[in-house]
Amino acid sequence: MRSIKEIKQDYRFTPDDERRLAGLRPLLEEHAEEIMSTLSLWFKGTKGAAKFFTEETLQQHVFASQKDWFLLLFSGKYDNSYYDKLIKIGMAHMRRNVDVHYLHRMANIVKNSCTGVLSKTDDARDEMVNNIVSVGKIVDISLNIITNAYIEEEMRVYSPVYKVKSALISFSERFSQATNLLLVLALMGLTIGVGWLFVKDVLHLLTGDVERGIISALGSMLLLWLMIELMNTEISHLKGGKFHISMFVGVALVTMIRETMIATLKHEKPESVYYLIAAILVIGFVYWIVTRAEEKSK
Repeated sequence: MRSIKEIKQDYRFTPDDERRLAGLRPLLEEHAEEIMSTLSLWFKGTKGAAKFFTEETLQQHVFASQKDWFLLLFSGKYDNSYYDKLIKIGMAHMRRNVDVHYLHRMANIVKNSCTGVLSKTDDARDEMVNNIVSVGKIVDISLNIITNAYIEEEMRVYSPVYKVKSALISFSERFSQATNLLLVLALMGLTIGVGWLFVKDVLHLLTGDVERGIISALGSMLLLWLMIELMNTEISHLKGGKFHISMFVGVALVTMIRETMIATLKHEKPESVYYLIAAILVIGFVYWIVTRAEEKSK
């Protein structure tokens, strides 16, 4: 399945939408019972849907779960945790053999009911329209994820080939998570090492070697800054963000700049410095190309 970030981008779901939905929670929470009542009346009046409520306890559980899902729409937080909850809803409906048609009809009833509530508010017309659009987006996004989870679970249960594929994917995901954990720990260790290197270079200032201390400290500070950026990039990647190759090219670029500064300080042969400068120009050009390509892909 696609990530929650990609799905939100496709629906043009912005932070403004999140802000509006969080702001609408008190109002729609006040009308939650009314909307859930409309939903339950439709379920009980529909022959195909009513057959699932043969037990009173099951009926109460389903209606309580529907209310929880409804209020979740206005939580204001639509991250991987929200994504996982919707996936579980889709899988649960498939296991109980609930026709996916009823999921679409349920979403339609909720959307129409919310539109009715919002159209009666005293908000300015533009704000009211924006609120209705935001509600429509989050209901559609929720239905999209639930339906996809439903279909994937159906394929996993009934297709032997998909079972093997699913098992391989699950193993690969766990292996990837373990590798990411190892990478984060390695980055933390390297960041601590670079921090210690920076401290050592600063100590040169206290020993009277001011020129060497300043140049070395600047180089170490560049590496430390880059390690922090690498940590932030990896954290963003773990949250579902894109992987940025430019950061690793940046590591090479900063390393060459630091080497050039140290070589100049040591008064090494001009040829060595020229080679370092040429390497900086080449890596800098590659960095420029990569960053431009990443900006276009956004």
